[in-house]
Amino acid sequence: MNKRRVGIVGVGNVGSSIAYKLAFQELCDEILLKDIREDFTKAIALDISQAISYKNIKTTIKAISLDEDFKDCDIVVITAGIARKPDMSRDDLLFTNANIMNSIVKNIAKYNPNSILIVVSNPLDAMVYQALKTSNFPREKVFGMAGILDSSRMSYFIKEKIGNKNVEAMVLGGHGDDMVPLIKHTKVDNIALDELLDENEIEDIVEKTRKGGLQIVELLKTGSAYFAPAQSTFLMLESILKDKKTIYPCAVLLDGEYGYSNVVTGVPVVLGKNGVEKIVELELTNKEKDEFAKSVNSVKNLIDKIKDKF
Repeated sequence: MNKRRVGIVGVGNVGSSIAYKLAFQELCDEILLKDIREDFTKAIALDISQAISYKNIKTTIKAISLDEDFKDCDIVVITAGIARKPDMSRDDLLFTNANIMNSIVKNIAKYNPNSILIVVSNPLDAMVYQALKTSNFPREKVFGMAGILDSSRMSYFIKEKIGNKNVEAMVLGGHGDDMVPLIKHTKVDNIALDELLDENEIEDIVEKTRKGGLQIVELLKTGSAYFAPAQSTFLMLESILKDKKTIYPCAVLLDGEYGYSNVVTGVPVVLGKNGVEKIVELELTNKEKDEFAKSVNSVKNLIDKIKDKF
């Protein structure tokens, strides 16, 4: 078999945490790390390499400086971009990170023409659109991590109320304040959430889910969440590298699904060795349809702002 290679562009807290988790699970043969901070990237590569050495893990981690050496990856994860500060919304990041994304993806497409791109940078849905536009890759090869993270946060806030039960949460829509937690599709020990909690309790969970990332930003003051985003990204990598065909909510370009086209938003997809292998269309309530429309419109507004800039 050919060696399986995963590249990570942006080796901050999220990128390095992804690399660490991926290396320990030995899901690929090589991990390439790239960041504008070259010495820092070398340090991270050495640190992770030394961490896994005791376990005799065969995965190698390499710090890459030159664009032409960051090549032949099966999957590239993009976390690069400026982080959100306490007084910033995800939307405030739009133009700076779109410019960064455009520059990065040009080189990825040139030297990794057969790769799958997983976008983690914010504002997420607009960055996926920019990566698609710049790379000209098919939509099944370019998608974003957000729905798993938002669903995980929803699960946490549910468990705050009901205890450590088996929770299966589902959040659709854009990765922002207009995300759409699906109550009917969220189960606790296979029981619908609205059969266990009243309307006020559910609304509290929904509000906390939408503000989950901001709460961490405000507490950290100098950065944003990284363990939960890294774990969510790892789950996507695992499903692709193992061809597990797991259903996860991911940000993908719609082409008629849910009644929308030419917009990126979070919907359930089947992730396998070919990337997004199927988009799953769930039945939504009228309220959820209205909320989803609002979320899609928010993403469209962002996309319209950057559509002709690059």
